Amino acid sequence: MRTGEGFLLVYNVTNRATFEALKRYHAQILRVKDSAYFPMILVGNKCDMEGQRQVTTQEGRDFARSLGCRFIESSAYTKVNVDEAFFEIVREIRRYSAAILGKMPVPERKKKKSLKTIRAHVCNIM
Repeated sequence: MRTGEGFLLVYNVTNRATFEALKRYHAQILRVKDSAYFPMILVGNKCDMEGQRQVTTQEGRDFARSLGCRFIESSAYTKVNVDEAFFEIVREIRRYSAAILGKMPVPERKKKKSLKTIRAHVCNIM
């Protein structure tokens, strides 16, 4: 977690326990990152298994809204929104990085003095 630049919080829509566990993981990520926000996408996997669903799409959306992150439902089996989830987290990471860079002042680079300038300065002192 310390080195991650963004996270996909993935749960199984047919298993409520996986959904409930994400609250702990979200809090743990923020604690490790020592931040109130970090790039994350909530992903409900196995959306192709509608008949066995235990977590509704609306519950996923509401939870994502409460976390302040985006929400996607996917199916690894049918390859629905799998690529989109990864593209979305990369977009979030880029937005976050741009915001951080925009808030932090860029340190000015000190001009390197040439050897000729240094010699002239030393000669003037003597």
